[in-house]
Amino acid sequence: MTFIASSLRRFGLALLTLFLVVSSFAVFTPSAAADTYTVKLGSDKGMLAFEPSKLTVKPGDTIKWVNNKVPPHNVVFDTAKNPAKSADVAKNLSHKQLLMSPGQEYETTIPADATPGDYTFYCEPHRGAGMVGKLTVQG
Repeated sequence: MTFIASSLRRFGLALLTLFLVVSSFAVFTPSAAADTYTVKLGSDKGMLAFEPSKLTVKPGDTIKWVNNKVPPHNVVFDTAKNPAKSADVAKNLSHKQLLMSPGQEYETTIPADATPGDYTFYCEPHRGAGMVGKLTVQG
């Protein structure tokens, strides 16, 4: 009888240990972290363009806008050419202040409530020269 009781106790401890090991994988598995992307304002070749001009992100991701060549630059999201009901999001993503010196930067984080879809943005001083980009927010 003592042999059966000690065997059951060892079996129970083995099951408990197995459960703790398996559950620790679930607890300590890293969650999906937000990404940070860099967009240059003005291409390396001195063109009036965003580099890259198209970017796909998720809510929570951050975009680092870096003044590169041919300043001044800024980033304005076009409230008229963005997903429905997202004018406030587009307005909050905009940075109308001009970056005057190469190397100046600022960051924008995509809000959790951003409507999925394509957001058009441009540089106010160089919009007529075609300095326009597109940001795709995934759901």
